[in-house]
Amino acid sequence: MTSLFLINILMALAWAAVTGSFSEINLALGFVLGTAALYLIREQVGTTAYFSRVGKAFNLAATFVYELVLSAWRVATIVVRPKIELQPGFIAYPLTVDRDFEITMLANLITLTPGTLSVDVSADRKTLYVHCIDVPDPQATIDDIKNGFERKILEVFR
Repeated sequence: MTSLFLINILMALAWAAVTGSFSEINLALGFVLGTAALYLIREQVGTTAYFSRVGKAFNLAATFVYELVLSAWRVATIVVRPKIELQPGFIAYPLTVDRDFEITMLANLITLTPGTLSVDVSADRKTLYVHCIDVPDPQATIDDIKNGFERKILEVFR
């Protein structure tokens, strides 16, 4: 997959060289045209997995945007309540991902979602400690992360 991405970048650079403009918009257009060209010959050169992963990456991004909006709404409703009743706490999230990049991505996605903050990773890289602004059911929160962000990260990068 990495080599196909590099080929796509080279095609974008070739497009920019042929057109004589290395502007960001022209490079983006060259990348889109290169993607289209690779898509047209996907079966001959074996790029079907590349496009499958790109689709899964967009799915991960869409999941993040959905969770971002949903969490922002939850935090906003907590803030505007006349009487704030919270059950804040830490959860020890058992990690399925084991690569540094995947752990970092999961921790960042959790931290960027309002109401949660990744605090630490255990020394053996098996547990991620997360602070939640309101966690009435820790197991439900763990299940949400496992079936959401972590599953999508595994789909994209494995």
